[in-house]
Amino acid sequence: MSNKITFYAIVGRGATVGRPLGLLRRLQYDNGWEDEGLRKDMSWRRTPIIVEWERSSYDNELVEVSHEQASKIFEFFREKFANEGDSGQ
Repeated sequence: MSNKITFYAIVGRGATVGRPLGLLRRLQYDNGWEDEGLRKDMSWRRTPIIVEWERSSYDNELVEVSHEQASKIFEFFREKFANEGDSGQ
């Protein structure tokens, strides 16, 4: 179990915190951390994006968001991905 979770919205290229390009989270443990990104199937998968951003080698900007805002972003993507699936039928 993680001790702390920090969420980040991916913004840039016209994207905002309310309508971001993606959602990331950093899970912090007693012995280190793990970064994950939200996928289209609404699961989380490891990602190097936060580390790349910290090293200034990621093109978009990350904005730290609250757990409440992250929940709203999660729902935004749930609806977006569901609608994308509907449009392909």
